[in-house]
Order: sequence, then structure tokens, then C-alpha cells
Amino acid sequence: MGSGNFLKVLLQNFDVLAGPLVSLVYPLYASIRAIETESRLDDQQWLTYWVLYSLITLFELTFAKIIEWLPFWSYAKLVLTCWLVIPYFSGAAHVYERFVRPMFVTRTVNIGYIPRKKDVFNQPDDMLVAAEKYIEENGSEAFEKLISQSDREPKAKKSNKRVIFD
Repeated sequence: MGSGNFLKVLLQNFDVLAGPLVSLVYPLYASIRAIETESRLDDQQWLTYWVLYSLITLFELTFAKIIEWLPFWSYAKLVLTCWLVIPYFSGAAHVYERFVRPMFVTRTVNIGYIPRKKDVFNQPDDMLVAAEKYIEENGSEAFEKLISQSDREPKAKKSNKRVIFD
């Protein structure tokens, strides 16, 4: 009888026990791992997750009186958080691109292109993201070939306000 009651209590409080593990413990661990890697894609995934988690928390704080009347809220939040956290679904990226970014970013920047010359100094991250996307789509050998081709082209150097070609 004792183990049956324990199991019953465990199942009744599943959302209370699993919520912090899914929404805080695993994302903290994954964020630390992302910081330690060279890839910017996992950094973007977890930064996006933390932005969305903050928005969910702000929503909960703002509408606490209404949410307490919804008995399914904790389970809905757990399912939503799982969808945001599990990389297979890319929920965080989807929500951010579709809803959050259009609201907060005044000028949309397509990260799949290499910026025009006038934007190079204003948006340095776009070049890195474009390079990562190129590697994902074409492979690292194609990227190395592209770099080696650009190394063979003449480069302009500035010297005493004159342009000199190699």
C-alpha cells in the first residue's frame, strides 16, 4: 500500500517535478555545453530558448490571477517547454522566427545571405551565419574550396590613401 500511495503522489505531482527539470536543469546544462563549443548554432538555439522562457515567465507573472483558474496550465506549460527544448522539434527557433522576431526587430535581416558591402560593418554576425549555413548545405570541402578561390583573387590594399593590387 505504501508504494502505491507514493506512486499516486508522484503521478499527481508529475508537472511539479518534471517542470523544473525540463525548463531549467536541462537547458542550463545544454547552454553551458553550447558556450564551450565553437558552433554558433547551438548558442542561437539556447539564447532563443531563454528569450522565450523569459516571455513565458513574464506572461505567468502578468496573468497569475487568471492562470490560477486554469487547472491544465502547468501541463500545457510542460508540453510547450518540452516542444521548445527538444532540438528535434526546433520549437524555440520556430516561435522566435514567426512571432517574437517580427515584434521586436524593427528591421528584418535575412540570415541566409551575405550582406551588401554597406552592411558588412553594421552586421558582422550575418557573415558568420551565412558561412555556417553554406557549410551545412554544401559541406566543409565546398566552403574550403570557396575560400581558396577567394585567396587566389587579387586583393586591394590601402597604402597612403592609394589602392594597390597584389
